[in-house]
Amino acid sequence: MLNGKKIAVVLPAYNAAKTLEMTYSEIPFEFVDEVILVDDASRDDTAEVARRLGIRTIVHEQNTGYGGNQKTCYRAALEHGADIVVMLHPDYQYTPKLITAMAAMIAFGEFDAVLASRILGVGALKGGMPLYKYVANRFLTLFENLLLGHKLSEYHTGYRAFSREILESLPLDKNSDDFVFDNQMLAQVVWFGYRIGEVSCPTKYFEEASSINFSRSVTYGLGVLKTAVQFRLAQMGVLTGRIFTKRGC
Repeated sequence: MLNGKKIAVVLPAYNAAKTLEMTYSEIPFEFVDEVILVDDASRDDTAEVARRLGIRTIVHEQNTGYGGNQKTCYRAALEHGADIVVMLHPDYQYTPKLITAMAAMIAFGEFDAVLASRILGVGALKGGMPLYKYVANRFLTLFENLLLGHKLSEYHTGYRAFSREILESLPLDKNSDDFVFDNQMLAQVVWFGYRIGEVSCPTKYFEEASSINFSRSVTYGLGVLKTAVQFRLAQMGVLTGRIFTKRGC
């Protein structure tokens, strides 16, 4: 716990058997109360490794997609009483050592959500981020900052922390089950006026680290542009975006 807040780490997993133990071993358990892994119908022994490590494990019988996996992660964390939920990829691309810092920013009331940014500092390209992904990241982030009227160093990190209030209030069930879920969720956080903080995060690109291919990246990028346009049109009253309505509406 931090400041009396229960902290849960959720691991949306797909074929993460080779990297899961490395990731898990660096989680700061002196502050983390619960770890939950959701295995999205992996083709390797991710679930078996998770159970051997003593991780609370949920297995999808069919693959639901990255967004669908996260929806299960957040529901499970709330059901187990989490006040702060940190979403961490189990592929060891992001260091778990930042969990305490990210959770503390929420636990002590400074922010409602915290992102671990690969762009703050000089870590992205040095960590092996492909140049085309770096350029796309910078372009998409600029576009979103302009249309959302917000300012973040990046919207595309997979390492995030959220307060319980955010997870209970956002209409996450209306978001995509694909990769653009991440982006839609941040647009919702901005739409409903929650405070977002960022910390600088080193990142590692290597063979076992998960990464979407070029064609999936293009699909994701188009989804990001669509989400930003929908946000601005909804803000102007031209379009009522279903992802920008309150939960249950």
